[in-house]
Amino acid sequence: MLPALRDVACFARVAERRSFSRAAADLGLSQPAISQAIRRLERGLGVVLFERSSRSVTPTPAGRALVPYAEALLDAAAALAAEATRQAIPSIAFAYPPLVGALAARVARRLAHRAPAIDLDLRPLGWTAASAAVQGGDVPVAIMSQPFPPGLPTTARFQVPVAHLAVAAGDPLASRATTGPDDLRRHRVLLPRTRPPGSVWARLATLLPRHRDAGPDLDDFAAALDLVAAGAGVLPAPRLLMETIRRHDVRFVPFAAGDLRITYGLVWRPDAASAEVMAVVSTVQEALRTR
Repeated sequence: MLPALRDVACFARVAERRSFSRAAADLGLSQPAISQAIRRLERGLGVVLFERSSRSVTPTPAGRALVPYAEALLDAAAALAAEATRQAIPSIAFAYPPLVGALAARVARRLAHRAPAIDLDLRPLGWTAASAAVQGGDVPVAIMSQPFPPGLPTTARFQVPVAHLAVAAGDPLASRATTGPDDLRRHRVLLPRTRPPGSVWARLATLLPRHRDAGPDLDDFAAALDLVAAGAGVLPAPRLLMETIRRHDVRFVPFAAGDLRITYGLVWRPDAASAEVMAVVSTVQEALRTR
């Protein structure tokens, strides 16, 4: 039978401190309680753990050999308790496009203050991956761009204007005061391969016939700027990107192509609308109202 963890803890502390009294003070126990724990452990294991004298307490060879095992057992018990505590806290997967990562971080901070018993699992996902995760039930709540998955409630909608064009610093367009679709006949425009009907990308594809796919989604605009800097094309850029990214090899030029806006909203699954999920929903709404 395994020894009691308390007795093992007493053994490890006495071995470390070389003193029953100091070990007792560390553990908040009386010295007789420490002595009894060591005696129980010695009887249970069938070995003598310490050589005792009036002046010192020294581990025996068997005691020294068993100290690493005692420490490993105590570490495992602590890890077990920590994991049990973590498992007891509800974990809510929350997907969001990288462009609005600052909003997701603000939501996480507010939720940690308002509801510390909820663990928010932040997942930066593009539109295609987020749609599949929400509809498949892996993610109960997400910030997504329009069009939203059908049949699911949305709230906290907000818009991000697309009013600039990201161009390589050496491109002739970089020195322009403004530009428009007619100026891009000789340029490739980076657009996402996934362009749902009604999205700003579907509209841009009709305005800009000479375009190039930049992956299935364009939620990670910061990464797409690498393509711009490499001369692979120009990128219609949301205002948030221009406000948060500064690169010496990319310029942001005002882009006049009508009222282009990406509409974002909070989407959640009604069948997963637990108290924890609704706490996330209300925290997102609050974060948008008070930003």
